[in-house]
Amino acid sequence: MITPPLILIGAIIVIALIFDFTNGFHDSANSISTVVSTKVLSPRNAVIFAAFFNFLAAFGFGVAVADTIASIVNLNVVAAIIIPYIVLAALTGAISWNLITWFFGLPTSSSHALIGGLAGAGISAAGIAVIKWSTLGQVTLFMVLSPLIGLTCGFLFMAAILWITRKSNKPTTEGHFKRLQLCSAAAYSFSHGTNDAQKTMGIIVPLLFSIGYYGASANASHLSVPYWVIIICYTTIALGTLAGGWRIVKTMGYKITKLRPVQGFAAETAGAVTILSASAAGIPVSTTHVICASIMGVGVTGGSSTVKWGVARSIIIAWILTIPISALIGFGTFQAIRIIVGS
Repeated sequence: MITPPLILIGAIIVIALIFDFTNGFHDSANSISTVVSTKVLSPRNAVIFAAFFNFLAAFGFGVAVADTIASIVNLNVVAAIIIPYIVLAALTGAISWNLITWFFGLPTSSSHALIGGLAGAGISAAGIAVIKWSTLGQVTLFMVLSPLIGLTCGFLFMAAILWITRKSNKPTTEGHFKRLQLCSAAAYSFSHGTNDAQKTMGIIVPLLFSIGYYGASANASHLSVPYWVIIICYTTIALGTLAGGWRIVKTMGYKITKLRPVQGFAAETAGAVTILSASAAGIPVSTTHVICASIMGVGVTGGSSTVKWGVARSIIIAWILTIPISALIGFGTFQAIRIIVGS
């Protein structure tokens, strides 16, 4: 392949930021569906609230998740001139799947779409040896574990709240939890930023490495994230959250189970605890999976019939399809690029 010109590198970074924006746009429902459905905040105020705490996560939480994403493709195995094309193909796979699922109102994972796109594009470029399977295996493991943790936490938090407030006056309790839900929504929005904004950083870092940004002696396995990349990525995801994804808000806030402020508080708190723990450990999880599962866990405390399992089943099917379909799109896109650019 020919060496990509700097203008192409710049264009791919812009596309990465478009992915970041669609991530915020697609996942805004994660942060605001519960506070909107319980009428704690209006949709307009909810997105402003969520965007602010998305951006606030830029300061002081580290970049462990970005490091994990940047290490999925072994940069020591592929030629530097191929890296931008791998990233471009991966982003095409991720953005395509984001837009398809947004159109149908399905809250799937932007994270797993990106990971699938990276895996597919990397394999298309240099075979299976280019993928760090230990990292991909960890991500896949937590694709299963994180929703289960979210569901369990949601159930336990809600059960504990019901026991603690069993003798309280219901209207008074609801009033308290309306105020408390602002705290849980803030925590969840913050946690969403700590995990999801870093994924775009993990895509931009290999691009910078491919053009020699880190110098000739840089170790591809230990690349730092420039501060300007951190600020740009957090700003972009916050703007995406401001744009909102109202189709998914409807699914998340109304169709899975009916939520009251106390239930919204339990679901958001469960989601925030799960995601912040994963972010601290450098594990890129699906914030969408986690909050959906947390909502289901909360709903189950009222009996399994309170959860609309048909809707949940459709969401789970979309989750399962995310990595393979985005990987196929990434694989096919890289092959198309190879034909256009030349091998």
